[in-house]
Amino acid sequence: MEGDVEANGDANGEILGPCLTGYVDDGSPESHRYYLSRRTVLEMIRDRGYSVPSSEIDLSLQEFRALHGQNPDVERLRFSATHRTDPSDRIMVIYCGPGIVKVNVIRGLHSQIANKDTLNGLILITQNQITSQALKTMELYPFKTEIFQITDLLVNITKHVLKPKHHVLTEQEKQKLLKKYNIEENQLPRLSRKDAIAQYYGLEKGQVVKVTYTGDITESHVTYRCIW
Repeated sequence: MEGDVEANGDANGEILGPCLTGYVDDGSPESHRYYLSRRTVLEMIRDRGYSVPSSEIDLSLQEFRALHGQNPDVERLRFSATHRTDPSDRIMVIYCGPGIVKVNVIRGLHSQIANKDTLNGLILITQNQITSQALKTMELYPFKTEIFQITDLLVNITKHVLKPKHHVLTEQEKQKLLKKYNIEENQLPRLSRKDAIAQYYGLEKGQVVKVTYTGDITESHVTYRCIW
């Protein structure tokens, strides 16, 4: 090629867009992973009806790193939230470190939780495997516990363009539905508690979700699924 090509310009001297290297994240992968998973879990508990400030969800990656650094301390990432309609309903989110989660870790976390009597649920975010003995120890917790791998929270699955819209019915809405169609809940299509959507909303056996499908090819239609 004859002559030198100026930065951000082509051989004809036309101005091009910014160099792609300008979009490369030069921060640590760890901080990026914590940032994405934290944003998803904040959206998740908000979608469950808990009070979450929009400012927390809208926090940028740069702002997150300014607060927590390139290697965030998992203890500083833990937080709790109360339900919008029931202040006595409180849930806590705790991150585990990168090591294997053993019994001593679970016991240590339990001793660190303040006001256990007012806690209704615990979401534990792990980065490694959790031993069977640790799982058994968690069963002794006096509140509901849920476990998520951090890699499963890097993307909010409910925002995927191909995912139908899910709405969790209240008990009153559920009974109204069953009465309308004169059916029992076991006659509804089933959705496993292990399904990603069921886990996202923290659904329990017997709860019903309204699923709305929309598409350019097929017309919009609605179905209901009962958790089993």
